[in-house]
Amino acid sequence: VNGEDGASEMSDGAKRSPTEFLKAVTGRPVVVKLNTGVDYKGVLACLDGYMNIAMEQTEEYVNGQLKNMYGDAFIRGNNVLYISTVSAKKR
Repeated sequence: VNGEDGASEMSDGAKRSPTEFLKAVTGRPVVVKLNTGVDYKGVLACLDGYMNIAMEQTEEYVNGQLKNMYGDAFIRGNNVLYISTVSAKKR
């Protein structure tokens, strides 16, 4: 496991399923990138089997620039390109 937050990167040779990764990052800061290229940074509150995502303390970035801040945000799963961890100091 790399990093102090318990989230692992595949470079350490450990194999983790996407389900294990998502369980590990629930309640932690993440970046959600949409198919449109828009990024949402915030705390992953929960998600379902369709990859519908609920986030808290969410910031919307368009072309790398902060556009909006939301308390809670809900993202439909078919719009999600990927979910990535982010260290707390980058937020």
